[in-house]
Amino acid sequence: MGSTSNSYNEAVDRLNKLLSTQSPNLYSVAAKKIQEITDELQQQVAVEDVTQKLDEVVVDPVVQKLKNGFCHFKKEVYLKDTDLFSKLSKGQSPKFMVFACSDSRVCPSHVLKFNLGEAFVVRNIANMVAPYEKNEYPGTSAAVEYAVLHLKVEHIIVMGHSCCGGIKALMSMPDDGTTQTAFIENWIKIGKEARSKVNKLHGNLPFDQQCSACEKEAVNVSLTNLLTFPFVRDAVLKGTLALHGGYYNFVDGTFKRWSFTYSITEEELLE
Repeated sequence: MGSTSNSYNEAVDRLNKLLSTQSPNLYSVAAKKIQEITDELQQQVAVEDVTQKLDEVVVDPVVQKLKNGFCHFKKEVYLKDTDLFSKLSKGQSPKFMVFACSDSRVCPSHVLKFNLGEAFVVRNIANMVAPYEKNEYPGTSAAVEYAVLHLKVEHIIVMGHSCCGGIKALMSMPDDGTTQTAFIENWIKIGKEARSKVNKLHGNLPFDQQCSACEKEAVNVSLTNLLTFPFVRDAVLKGTLALHGGYYNFVDGTFKRWSFTYSITEEELLE
């Protein structure tokens, strides 16, 4: 702002000198107009100065968090393993595909310590996988197709978790089919078979325990739905693809895994 003000003052001085050689009347009129312009410009300069100072002092905390996060990533991850990023720039070949919930508490890359390039991840409400239907739920179906046929992943993991809001909503849905949301209930009804099984086997349990049971059973429903995809079924039968169920309990810090082909194996506690 300082250089702008100096340039303006120099221009005014030159104009004053020029007008002083002209008639007094012209000089008087011009001087009045110059003063008006000067006052207006000074007000603008003052506003700009205040705005600039506010920009320097007031930092948007959201922007700052994003900036700090990326700077940390670049310093601690990117710059320390440039060979990895050079390799990733040529393509990806993950061994794992993971279906996980969108819940902010259950990021699979943190929970299972996947490095960049190791897992092809799909996250949605309640970690659901819809059955094979060409005109329904193309988002998840396209991801399965790409992972199995193009990336040639060797493992698909469906990871459920404790305290899942999507499963709670599923267990709370009215029996008459009425909905209260535009999209959520239409999505989570993919797990309605899990809800029915829990109601049948565990209907006498408290609601929170029914939800916990459904969190696991919904994983099995999604695994069953994966086998409705012809190319998934073929890969499983050939032994080139394995399906896994997982359940992360962040309340007690445990993770359980089980295998799934055409039957379910016993849960294995990973410690």
